[in-house]
Amino acid sequence: MPSGKQEILNNRIHWAKFYLTKAGLLSSPGRGRFVATEEGKRLLASRPERIDVTLLQSYPSFQDFYKVERETRNQPNGDPEDKVARPATTPVEQIEAAYQTLQKALRGDLLERIAQNSPSFFERLIVDLLIAMGYGGSRLNAASQLGRSGDGGVDGVINEDRLGLDRVYVQAKRYASSNGVGRPDVQAFVGSLVGLGASKGVFVTTSTFSPQAREFVQHLSQRVILIDGQSLADLMIEHGVGVRTDRTIDFKRLDEDFFSGDG
Repeated sequence: MPSGKQEILNNRIHWAKFYLTKAGLLSSPGRGRFVATEEGKRLLASRPERIDVTLLQSYPSFQDFYKVERETRNQPNGDPEDKVARPATTPVEQIEAAYQTLQKALRGDLLERIAQNSPSFFERLIVDLLIAMGYGGSRLNAASQLGRSGDGGVDGVINEDRLGLDRVYVQAKRYASSNGVGRPDVQAFVGSLVGLGASKGVFVTTSTFSPQAREFVQHLSQRVILIDGQSLADLMIEHGVGVRTDRTIDFKRLDEDFFSGDG
């Protein structure tokens, strides 16, 4: 690549894998393993002349993902597939659009890797994230306050501040993206809060919350925060959990003050 940070072949393979996954044609059952889904096998059996963005747009799941890119006419890292003339956007707008595309890809990668790991890994992830956000004091203290459960989730109490002046009840469920959390699950969580005499709770899931579940928590005396998979990934990125900086680009602009004086 022009930056010298990555080879073009590796870059193209990464985006091809990501696009095929978004179209539902490829899945990743484990780290470094990629297999064709049943839909992917059907496509291969039809012997397509080529698999490109135009073909992938026939899949609804890919259409939803690609909508923003079609609107901005911005293809990640100069992918040559999109030959449509681009509107007159400024370089800054193009950079912003490319940044959003990369962030969306990173969120997808994070949730995919969480799903591939064990429930105990998910527990450690939640602990690390809470500490990075300023909760729980030390990692040892946070881990002792978050109890294990046998259903792949994390349930327990963690200090809201380092002194332990207030506590937050936490429940986390590692669900597939197709298995959303409904109002009954949230109601059960709120019932636990009432039984514990707790006033604050955080429900974390790797999937989504139904509209009914979100509406339910808006009318409670307790303060309950719902964090879905996309929000979880955003928090991980924001607080540096499970991610690292690949490169930093420093943009300069003209300093008008420097040129405003005569001497």
